[in-house]
Amino acid sequence: MGDYILEMRNITKEFPGVRALNNVNFKVRPGEIHALCGENGAGKSTLMKILSGVYPYGTYDGAIIINGEEQRFNNIASSEAAGIAIINQELTLVKQLTVGENIFLGNEPNKHGVINWHQLYYESKKWMAAVKLDINPQTKVANLGVGHQQMVEIAKALSKKAKILILDEPSAALTENEVDTLMDILRTLKNNGVTCIYISHKINEIFEIADTVTVLRDGETIATKPIDQTTENEVIAMMVGRELSNRFPRINHETGEVIFEVKNYNVFDPDNPQRKLVDNVSFSVRRGEILGIAGLMGAGRTELMSSIFGGFPGESYGEVYINGQKVEIKSPLDAINNGLAMVTEDRKRYGLVLIHDVKKNLTLANLKKYCKSGVINANEEIHDSEKIVNTLSIKTPSLETKVNNLSGGNQQKVVVGKWLLTQPLILIMDEPTRGIDVGAKYEIYSIMNELKKQGVAIIMISSELPEILGMSDRILVIHEGKINGEFKHDEASQEKIMLAATGGN
Repeated sequence: MGDYILEMRNITKEFPGVRALNNVNFKVRPGEIHALCGENGAGKSTLMKILSGVYPYGTYDGAIIINGEEQRFNNIASSEAAGIAIINQELTLVKQLTVGENIFLGNEPNKHGVINWHQLYYESKKWMAAVKLDINPQTKVANLGVGHQQMVEIAKALSKKAKILILDEPSAALTENEVDTLMDILRTLKNNGVTCIYISHKINEIFEIADTVTVLRDGETIATKPIDQTTENEVIAMMVGRELSNRFPRINHETGEVIFEVKNYNVFDPDNPQRKLVDNVSFSVRRGEILGIAGLMGAGRTELMSSIFGGFPGESYGEVYINGQKVEIKSPLDAINNGLAMVTEDRKRYGLVLIHDVKKNLTLANLKKYCKSGVINANEEIHDSEKIVNTLSIKTPSLETKVNNLSGGNQQKVVVGKWLLTQPLILIMDEPTRGIDVGAKYEIYSIMNELKKQGVAIIMISSELPEILGMSDRILVIHEGKINGEFKHDEASQEKIMLAATGGN
């Protein structure tokens, strides 16, 4: 490889009261896949927003050099004109438009302002083929799964003749097969001369796909290394500033009696009431036990748990027992009143009110405690919120900070804190560490251990097998809506779980 296609020199960026980037240097060679790692809040997204023109020239110090020439981007369009395209973690497609319309949105082939639809759909196929997307370009994006939507985003970036492609957490919501497809596409793009900057918390992916890795910590560049000259543990140590000797700090703890039992539970598809998503599932959990629920995406794990919690729109029937007593749960409020809590898979959509502050989010699920005769006791609310912020080490400037200004890991801790304030007997955690960094994951696991010691029963749904194996006392595997395997901690393995998850015995 020749000299650098991209250099970001001495980049410093400040927000009111916070220095997000401090003299960051970042260099990328042409045609390489360059991983950018760091904990949430390390400055990765801020650096990429500067590169992609979201933060225009003049709002930061330092220089951006592309192919030897300094660039001054005033907006996203000027960055795209220089050959840079970014695919954000939150996809930016217009769901009601077709695949083809999305690929050429704002860039439609036209003559005198009249769109040439034949040309648009014909050329769409070329870009779709580049990302191995074999569907009709006139399909509405709303009808596609997340994996296919991700491929449409990449096709859209390529249609703009991008030379540098930034992918921010591209695999966060993809299945294992879709991740394999993504990796194949990136290798093909690399062979065609496209340079990729790959941001991910999944260290194993970085070592599979990247040529080089740069680590940021607390807004500063820690190191840049060829991937074959470092190790996963070294990268993690650079990210968190210390050795994490055990990424899954599971504790052996004597479990108590059965506190939660589900018998013959069935859930139906809200869009197709004849179709069963969960088929006659029965299980139980003991006090102080972490029950891991594994399975492929679409196996029915989330549908089962959100239905038990009273938050799933499809019909369901079956029996639920808490402390030996049969309970009727028709809504999340019923669940809360019976000692159930649920950290949802999508924290931004179902777990938080992003425009509200930390305090309001923390006390939201337990307002009856703070509300007397229709008036909220603000002092008690502040007292309890401060206690949770300290206990969970939530990094926030104040209790009045809006939750959407926090990093992903701290947002996740706010969701967990909200449920801790309800003092639950049973805590359901659906993908508890999705999209958060290694250090924040470790802190979430430590919180789970503390709850375990207090006798809380935890049900953890996770797509990350190392997490399931590392933290669960017992593991259930769901395949096509049925339990297809049960393993104790010391008899489980990745091979056994994957066999059960794919329908094997």
